[in-house]
Amino acid sequence: MKTNQYTKELRKLQTEVCKLQDWVKLKGLRVIIIFEGRDAAGKGGVIRALTERVSPRVFRVVALPTPSDREKTQLYLQRYLSFFPAAGEVVIFDRSWYNRAGVENVLGFCTQEQKRNFLKNCPEAEKFIVDGGIQLIKIWLEVGQKEQRKRFSARIDDPMRQWKLSPTDLESIRRWYDYSKARDEMLEATDKPYAPWFIVRSDDKKKARLNTLAFLLKQIPYKPVKRQRVKLPSPSKKGKYDDQKSLKKRRHIPEKY
Repeated sequence: MKTNQYTKELRKLQTEVCKLQDWVKLKGLRVIIIFEGRDAAGKGGVIRALTERVSPRVFRVVALPTPSDREKTQLYLQRYLSFFPAAGEVVIFDRSWYNRAGVENVLGFCTQEQKRNFLKNCPEAEKFIVDGGIQLIKIWLEVGQKEQRKRFSARIDDPMRQWKLSPTDLESIRRWYDYSKARDEMLEATDKPYAPWFIVRSDDKKKARLNTLAFLLKQIPYKPVKRQRVKLPSPSKKGKYDDQKSLKKRRHIPEKY
């Protein structure tokens, strides 16, 4: 897809996301969107496309680090619960509790018994979430093996993307089929009618972003909220003075550009 076509379509979709935001606030909706997928599948780019034109107070992105020693002793879902949405909020998990079925499972950060217990109990926990009035949308981004390697290679020499390349990422290349089996097992156990998984092919980043935004807009029914037309007021002349002169003696950042 050409960049100008992509930009045009993205603007249309982001305009609709802004309308959706107004509707979420008006109706007090509570929504959770989970983004999972292979490393370098493009989760970050999709999330940026979804959130760059809306308020971070309505569309909140949660990307949790490795659990602390204390968190490791908690109930597994406990560290995620505090980030759940209140009325008028959409919470986006950039990876989620499904770490247990994926990276923790493949790399041995949890026991097989812990993984089995998670896959057994997760559907029941998600039904509790949905029955509590939260809309749960689960999206898996699937990138091909060749494209994943290409993206990892591009990170090696790019100083703005080197931080994305970790030992865990390198293991995901070596253990491609281990991750595939973990994905299949996870989908088989947790793809339920009340909380289904939706797959996005992401070899083409631009199309993946557009397809995902278009899909999400259909998952949350909304209507445009009529806004009162704003008229800018004239500044008051009361207390008028040279407010720029008072700044001249203050420290200023050098105007390098």
